[in-house]
Amino acid sequence: MKSSVTHPFTGPDLCAYEAHAVVALLRKGEIEPRDLIKASRTRTEAVEPSINAMPTTCWDRAEAAIAALAKGKSDAPGWLAGLPIGIKDLTPVAGVRTTFGTKGLADNIPNASDPLVERLEARGALVVGKTNTPEMGAGANTFNEVFGATVNPWNTSMNAGGSSGGAAAGLATGEVWLSHGSDHGGSLRTPAAYCGIVGMRPSPGRAGGASPKAGYLIESAQGPMARSVTDCALFLDAMAGFEPRFPISYPAPDTPFQEAVRRADGKLRIGFSPDLGGICPVDPEMADHLSSAMKQLERSGATVEEASPDVTGLDRTYHILRGISWVTGSQTLDPAVRQHFKPTLEENTRFGESLTIQDVAEAQVGRMTIFNAMQAFFERFDVLALPVVGCMPHPQSEEWVREIGGQNLTGYMDWLRFAFLATTAGLPAMSVPVGLGPRNMPVGLQLVGKPRGEAGLLAAARFVEMAMGGPLGPIDPVQG
Repeated sequence: MKSSVTHPFTGPDLCAYEAHAVVALLRKGEIEPRDLIKASRTRTEAVEPSINAMPTTCWDRAEAAIAALAKGKSDAPGWLAGLPIGIKDLTPVAGVRTTFGTKGLADNIPNASDPLVERLEARGALVVGKTNTPEMGAGANTFNEVFGATVNPWNTSMNAGGSSGGAAAGLATGEVWLSHGSDHGGSLRTPAAYCGIVGMRPSPGRAGGASPKAGYLIESAQGPMARSVTDCALFLDAMAGFEPRFPISYPAPDTPFQEAVRRADGKLRIGFSPDLGGICPVDPEMADHLSSAMKQLERSGATVEEASPDVTGLDRTYHILRGISWVTGSQTLDPAVRQHFKPTLEENTRFGESLTIQDVAEAQVGRMTIFNAMQAFFERFDVLALPVVGCMPHPQSEEWVREIGGQNLTGYMDWLRFAFLATTAGLPAMSVPVGLGPRNMPVGLQLVGKPRGEAGLLAAARFVEMAMGGPLGPIDPVQG
């Protein structure tokens, strides 16, 4: 049995190992993929009634895929060697129910997998299930009319975050060792922060693309989620590489991301922005915890300076880009599917349809201005540190947070403004745990890196992880 700081873990011993350690055992032949499928299934069946993280499973499909592993055996750094993983229910897996969390696709079983899924399976991943998401990935609270709500393993009355909430909750409880996610307005980063795991939004094109049907859009990104920074680097190595079906993709770097993590040290210049220049409200308890974390990073050798880039116009620019994404997606969407959309999702689409060409031009100019401001910021700092969100988890029953730091919020995306910067500027960003905060819940710190700077970002995250006491989980669900 392995425990976190204060929480027990009573699942199979293999489920408590980090992914890179399990892959090392697989490579040496000390364990078999079937051992892992069995352990994953045991743990999933034990905790799913409490958290509802991976409502669709495909154990038989994973077993059948083992035979193909020997043919593709590799010494490549991203070779997963038969490791079970989860895939978010916005991403097709051939022959496996893929609902996008919407009633209009409740019985959808695709004939073909997303290219990123094909890559992961070719690199030794065994897909064992689809993780829960809000409808069409809209919102930071994971619930839908097909499968219901996913809850936070650290307190099952609380929000697990979204839209990759199922992935984060399943990782936190040890259902799988790695889980795929995607991110537009913090959909990887918010659930990672709330569930005490690591989630990375890579640069556009680093891990394929968001959708083959809208392959030139760069605002949505697929990316890795894991329980440690080293595991996140392993998963990114498995994802990275040129994919001709994604027009924005590009080759993997010559040096594996895992090597960047191994080289991590404390010689880090951190620019810390507690409220992003005053545009993002923050609760005092979140501000206090992150302030303490910054002091700990300084004691560990980093240089920390409070500083904010100029992000004038960020909110308006982000929302225009988001609207473009939704209206683009609607071009290939069956109207019979759209008719089931929840109100907030329909509002997003209608906003996109109302945009003028002047709005689009404004957003393109605005995003470049913000990108240039970030370039200037990175002349002084290696990484930007800021909150993932301005508050601790709220009850799952609240669809979205309406008040932070004494400020009333009117839109369902307003509480996620810290996430907008990386998306708008096309920068890699991630959430890494910085200990347990108020009410014994995990807190995540967001790090934003340089353009295509995943290696440096991962190294910075590894330093933060080491300075703050290491990975938190896995844990048994805590009934709230």
